Amino acid sequence: MAVPDFQTMMLPFLRFLSDRQEHAYGELATLLAEQYRLSQDERAEMVPSGKQTRLINRVHWISTYFKKAQLVQTASRGTFRITARGLELLSRNPQKIDMKTLEEYPEYIAFRNQKNRKLEKSAGDHEPAQEVEWVESKTPDEILDGSYGTIRANLMSEILEKVKSCSPAFFERLVVELLVSMGYGGTLQDAGAALGRSGDGGIDGIIKEDRLGLDVIYLQAKRWENTVPGKEVREFAGALQWKRAKKGVFITTSDYSKSAREFAGSIDTKIILIDGTELAELMIDYNVGVSVSNTYEIKKIDSDYFVEE
Repeated sequence: MAVPDFQTMMLPFLRFLSDRQEHAYGELATLLAEQYRLSQDERAEMVPSGKQTRLINRVHWISTYFKKAQLVQTASRGTFRITARGLELLSRNPQKIDMKTLEEYPEYIAFRNQKNRKLEKSAGDHEPAQEVEWVESKTPDEILDGSYGTIRANLMSEILEKVKSCSPAFFERLVVELLVSMGYGGTLQDAGAALGRSGDGGIDGIIKEDRLGLDVIYLQAKRWENTVPGKEVREFAGALQWKRAKKGVFITTSDYSKSAREFAGSIDTKIILIDGTELAELMIDYNVGVSVSNTYEIKKIDSDYFVEE
């Protein structure tokens, strides 16, 4: 099974603390992993940012919300314990604990209202009630990662629309610029040359593999809507043989047929196939055709700073 939703883990989390002892985040994560019989892969699953495991992320935010409701309190550096209020809640033998349960406590309500005021201020034309519900169903890290993923997916779609509307010559130059940005060759003038002339034997461009030009990579760039069939990749492979080339990159704005991918993987000549989705991702990652709109710094407590000698 996957790592459970963080609200699902709230009740067992608090029950583990009912011994009134101090517990660390890692210890609670291990206990929860054992209860839900998570595999090693599931325990190691990372949040999209890659900064933390999903399990530890859940434990962190449960403890944060519980602290706001004063169900737990910090005991010492990196540890916490249950409070009298937390024990009282468990004494009621609840069937579950979720964000609705925390609304019983004024301290949590104050925290939530403060958070929602900031959210509504930044939401613009969005309906506040919808935004609040979205927040309460996910951890803040999941919200941030999800928002980033949505923005990135929308940007990828916009990029492909723009690229498909450009001329073939512009697309060929774009492909060369992208590979230069990825570290192949030197400058645009030095490393890449868009050919795009009749009689080039199916080759749309060439680029040096490195700054010294020890080898070259031949390019084929197709601004297509339909799936690229195996025939096109076979013709590109033939053009590479005619050039006595060992390496080629075929880039399209669409996708490749199964036969095209199978053929590219079955021949000695190294041909890399890049489809429209991969092209858009590379353009974003290497800042080709895009610019930075906003930059956010996500900060955390520097625990070492608060250690008194």
